Amino acid sequence: MDKLTTHQAQDDARNEDILIWVNGTLKPKAQAMVSVYDSGFMLGDGIWEGLRLYDGRWSFLDLHLDRLFEAALAIDLNIGMDRAALRRAIADTQQANGMVSDAHCRLMVTRGLKSRPFQHPALSVSGPTVVILMEHSRPSIRRPIRLATVPHQRGLPMTQDPKLNSHSKLNCILACIAAEKAGADEALMLDVHGFVNTTNACNFFIVRRGEVWTSTGDYCMNGITRGKVIEICRKAGIPVYERNFSLVDTYGADEAFLTGTFGAQTPVGDIDGRKIGTGQMGPVTERILQLYKAMVTA
Repeated sequence: MDKLTTHQAQDDARNEDILIWVNGTLKPKAQAMVSVYDSGFMLGDGIWEGLRLYDGRWSFLDLHLDRLFEAALAIDLNIGMDRAALRRAIADTQQANGMVSDAHCRLMVTRGLKSRPFQHPALSVSGPTVVILMEHSRPSIRRPIRLATVPHQRGLPMTQDPKLNSHSKLNCILACIAAEKAGADEALMLDVHGFVNTTNACNFFIVRRGEVWTSTGDYCMNGITRGKVIEICRKAGIPVYERNFSLVDTYGADEAFLTGTFGAQTPVGDIDGRKIGTGQMGPVTERILQLYKAMVTA
């Protein structure tokens, strides 16, 4: 089967020699490690941000740091660094790796080392752990994405709020596995009311009769690229709606696309075996993509 992921990138030999920032020290890839007692490894107790480097600038860095510090406050995690220190660490890692453009950064913060292998946060006695992992990364998505609807849902805020970029991703991983078993690339997930919501890794949009629709935002990831697409549409006079819509609406869409920091806007060609529009990137998606490129390179 022709397998594809929404984070597929060109192979780049330089990634074997990257330096990774671990708690203030730049380490070669083979030596960049955390303890088995780390809260993130042991329990998924941590938060993260994905950043994209275009022409020497990290796109929407302030918004990503806003989201990181809001998440840290929500889970009562002291990052141990202020915004300025994090910005310097990102810049130092970028410079050490000689990265100018087409790079992806995974910024990760966990609650740190635990004294014993149990969940209580009071057992995290040495922390936090902060890791900045950058790779040379140029997206290489050779065809529109295929989606399959899965039974796994984006949950309610009182279980695990989907707006948190947490290290605990098992629900989304199980959704992705279900989609792969169904012959798709990624999972289309519904909300608790049965309306179309998001995929396991990206936010989801459809286009119907020139209108752009996405979910209400109540149960989806707090996507920065999602927000920028909505902003772009409003500025360009493209009708855009955050609303409830069903699989029936989705199957009958003229276009569908995904949004995320890595891939920006990725076309969807097939959902549950049904071709969406022509099965290729549509004109509205193409226009949004070009407007987004202009925004990030301005």
